[in-house]
Amino acid sequence: MTIQAHLKWTDGLQFVARTGQGPAVVIDSSDGGSGVSPMQMVLLGVAGCTAIDVIMIMKKKRANIQRFEVNVTGDTAESYPKRYTHIHIEYVLYGSDIKPKGVEQAIELSEKKFCSAMASMNAEFEHSYRIVKD
Repeated sequence: MTIQAHLKWTDGLQFVARTGQGPAVVIDSSDGGSGVSPMQMVLLGVAGCTAIDVIMIMKKKRANIQRFEVNVTGDTAESYPKRYTHIHIEYVLYGSDIKPKGVEQAIELSEKKFCSAMASMNAEFEHSYRIVKD
């Protein structure tokens, strides 16, 4: 499958980006602040990719998830290219009857098999999770 993206420069270092017919996203430099920076977008892509995987897998396991959040932190190299060297992902699952083993399996499947965003990165990944009973 081929995915195409189109960016249109607006002003300064700001661009409006779109893939296919999807919604537009504003991209800007960290200093500009009018949109997400490219490196922030990479981190969001990793978080979104694994979040979709984990929710799909947990639904198949019939887990009673009432709410779900992903917190992600990325450390970048000091010198150029300032790539991500370490990424920590915290999965927070809210609900009842959520089995830790099922969560661990879902995260492992996402990280090692399904999440193409993670597979595209050259970074060390670490994760943790919390189950919060509602």
